[in-house]
Amino acid sequence: MIVKILGMIDLAAALALLLIIFGLDVFTGYIIFCAGLLMLKGLFIFGGEPLSAIDLAACILLVISIFILPYSFMLWTFSMLLMAKGIVSFI
Repeated sequence: MIVKILGMIDLAAALALLLIIFGLDVFTGYIIFCAGLLMLKGLFIFGGEPLSAIDLAACILLVISIFILPYSFMLWTFSMLLMAKGIVSFI
């Protein structure tokens, strides 16, 4: 059950990145909420989980995207990685 909740966090953050990619107006609160959850998930890196580095990098990218628009390939890359992690958690 916990794995599915963590997967939903990944999917929510991937949705935020996709909304930014397609130029839709994303609420700043939603971006901060997703970035905060990804940062908390990223703390699993201290427990030896190497894929948590993706969560930390996506968190930084989401925070940066509040102020400036990052390169499109970075947004696409992290959104696809987060979607893959989210979908795998439901299998």
